[in-house]
Amino acid sequence: MKYYNLKDTLEKINFREATIKGQGKEKGLFFPENIPQFDEEFIQNLHQYSNEEIAYKCMKDFVGDEIPSEILKKIVTETTSFKIPLVKINEKISILELFHGPTLAFKDIGARFMSRCLSYFLKDEQKKVTVLVATSGDTGGAVAHGFYKIPQINVVILYPKNRVSPVQEKQLTALGENISALEVNGSFDDCQNLVKQAFSDEEINNQLFLTSANSINIARWLPQQIYYLIALKQWIQQHKELPVICVPSGNFGNICAGLLAHFRGLPASHFIAACNANHVIPDYFETQNYQPQKAVTTLSNAMDVGNPSNFVRILELFGHKFEALKNKISAYSINDNQTMSTITEVYEKYGYILEPHSAVAYAAMIQYLQENPEQKGFILGTAHPVKFPEAVEKTIHSQIVIPESLNELMKKKKKTVEINPDFEELRRFLLHKIWNNEQNIS
Repeated sequence: MKYYNLKDTLEKINFREATIKGQGKEKGLFFPENIPQFDEEFIQNLHQYSNEEIAYKCMKDFVGDEIPSEILKKIVTETTSFKIPLVKINEKISILELFHGPTLAFKDIGARFMSRCLSYFLKDEQKKVTVLVATSGDTGGAVAHGFYKIPQINVVILYPKNRVSPVQEKQLTALGENISALEVNGSFDDCQNLVKQAFSDEEINNQLFLTSANSINIARWLPQQIYYLIALKQWIQQHKELPVICVPSGNFGNICAGLLAHFRGLPASHFIAACNANHVIPDYFETQNYQPQKAVTTLSNAMDVGNPSNFVRILELFGHKFEALKNKISAYSINDNQTMSTITEVYEKYGYILEPHSAVAYAAMIQYLQENPEQKGFILGTAHPVKFPEAVEKTIHSQIVIPESLNELMKKKKKTVEINPDFEELRRFLLHKIWNNEQNIS
């Protein structure tokens, strides 16, 4: 399998190179040269396969012979080593709980897969690799945990100051060792822009072996297809109808992975991109005009993105044909008041606790089902409610029990370096702290 740069289609590389490089020339994202199809027998008989077998079948064509099959099987087994249940909220709406992994967020799957692939690819390398990643919340914790103490790898995480929850911040700042956290006085878009600038800086790339673990990296993006298949496996045992799939959407890597799986043969009636007050994509669906905006701070902070990187991949999937896109995807913008009232309503009616991102998805699904009452579907539960205690506890008037796995972490000291959204500050950190000292923040 080859991957081409969406900004320079003549640049084509293999899975190993794309995993290590992260992005191509001119900050372009890589995209698979062809889209392998699922066997019809496989889709019809998903219930007969284990999650590990589903994950292997999902990923093997994208990896090819670059990772031996036995090692790839081990990687996907570790990637899916926790439960991923489809839970019924009511007769119309279920939720795929993606928060049972080590950092209680859906990004555990992509981060675990990528970290293990990268570790395999670098096993014979002498030079250290620096994983540079921007996070709006959950990516940082998942990447920090996925790469923690992995030899030959330094991790530098940029996150927006005061715009992540306390649990999220501890998960990305408290580990130390080979994990460095930079607290940026700005928005997620500022963090993402700094990362993209670093990848385009000649001196940084001459001195550092740089890659990214954001969903711009194919090894983070592609494995997110796996849980759509695991969801379908459970859905078809409970329902005859094809599901509507509603995805909380910020940088659009998650829904893009689901759409890729759909293009490969995963049955779905419709997809919904559930956005918060950052409504660039809902606006695009109304006007056909893509206009990036400055990110607005909301309760669903992991979706506070004003210029979603992965939307270009969605456009590529649909051949840049707007009508085809609009026939398969709807996009809704849900504000904080709607988010809070949705958490309250679902808790009071059904006893289920939504956190802000899944509440945005639930509210968007309700809007779609009001327009299409004959349909049913599921939303993606992308994070555990404990990651957003202030918003959730205020709404349900009850305290959330902290999972035991977080108790020790929350006692640890935060370790960060504060920077402004100034590329020269990041540049100095990378070239002096990482290159010259090759030591972690203490």
